[in-house]
Amino acid sequence: MGDTFDIERLGPAKVGSPLNLGSDPGDDIVDFTPEDARIVADIEWSKISEQMRAGGSPPLLELAGPRQKIFFEPDALKVGIVTCGGICPGLNTVVRGLVMTLWHGYGVRGIFGFRYGFAGLVPREGYPAVALSPEFVRDIHTTGGTVLGTSRGPQDPGAMVDTLEQMNVRLLFAIGGDGTFRGALKIHEEVVRRGAKIGVIGIPKTIDNDIPLVDQTFGFDTAVGLAAEAISAAYAEALSTVNGIGLVKLMGRASGFIAANAALAMRNVNLVLIPEIPFDLEGAHGLYAYLEKRFAQRKFTVVVVAEGAGQRHLEAERRTDASGNAVLGDIGVFLKDRIQERFAGKVQLSLKYIDPSYIIRSAPPCSTDSIFCGYLAQAATHAGMSGRTGMAVGRSHGRFTHIPLARLAGVRKNVDPEGDMWRSVLESTGQPIYLTNTPPKNLARVSFVPQV
Repeated sequence: MGDTFDIERLGPAKVGSPLNLGSDPGDDIVDFTPEDARIVADIEWSKISEQMRAGGSPPLLELAGPRQKIFFEPDALKVGIVTCGGICPGLNTVVRGLVMTLWHGYGVRGIFGFRYGFAGLVPREGYPAVALSPEFVRDIHTTGGTVLGTSRGPQDPGAMVDTLEQMNVRLLFAIGGDGTFRGALKIHEEVVRRGAKIGVIGIPKTIDNDIPLVDQTFGFDTAVGLAAEAISAAYAEALSTVNGIGLVKLMGRASGFIAANAALAMRNVNLVLIPEIPFDLEGAHGLYAYLEKRFAQRKFTVVVVAEGAGQRHLEAERRTDASGNAVLGDIGVFLKDRIQERFAGKVQLSLKYIDPSYIIRSAPPCSTDSIFCGYLAQAATHAGMSGRTGMAVGRSHGRFTHIPLARLAGVRKNVDPEGDMWRSVLESTGQPIYLTNTPPKNLARVSFVPQV
């Protein structure tokens, strides 16, 4: 496979970095990240050894960090920042981190925020850019949402690059998820086509934590913490009545990381449904049969469902939103209605439904997310100032790295049904591996073991 993670450069870095990292020139302390610093992209030894046996070397990721030589002259540089897609805890914290590092670390004074996502880069949309400074961003990290505004949907890459060139913006930071990365990649490709010297740096933002090649995305810790509070409320409701059901719908369009981790945080969830694993409603091994067994043994049940789970059961119109994402049916309301209909007149049932999605999305970040956002902003700033482009920053195997946008756009990370985390969920909940009557042949069905 070779090194498929090479990072593009705008040109040779010849300007001495203005960063003062606290050591004297004669010290042995290594302040700046060496240009050849790398880590393996996949730390699993079987894959590394396979590459070595084939006579090659494993794919490597470039380490993030400040470089001794940078590409841009800071006092002449103009920078743009844009936030796109759905809101997420930590967006303002990342914006603040970028501004503070550019302003105080590198001495950049021309910093602009493009309002309402990529629409702010298209003049006909009528959203003028706003000048950003330490005074402007001073307290924004204490609030949720994004002070720059956001939007969904593609814009013309040519029009967006025209705006960058007309404003003489030579470095653009795009904060967002898969749709944002697809848009940023198109901007980068248009820049390359024109032969312009404009850097494009992505910062992964998805509350679902479904960006590949990175350990985690910002906002995820906050989401899991608030989701755990919703589960706690559902547990109290379910436990307080005969045959009580606490049903919680959490975010997770294509990946069930929030649902799985929130369940592990609380350890009082009895069933977790995620997009990666199909389930049946009817039949001896379906959802209804599971609930009947649960009622017979424990008299209450806490169910957590990710928003993208069980979509095949819904008769939703197949359509997409402005960003090209499939519009999902509401699996939470669907399950609430179907469970109540199924057991009406058969079992005394008390079902409480909780959907905290917008409360979670709009919250300010928790302390760990705030710290993480700061690291990401600094890593992105250092990468952009050094002349790197067409890339995103992320944390991989505990280290901050550079990843080509082309390797992230259009790709999702999913929960591994045979991995450690999902096995831990099964052990915690006692639920069967599959709530389906036709499980994969190579996986044995486990018996239901009632938990709390």
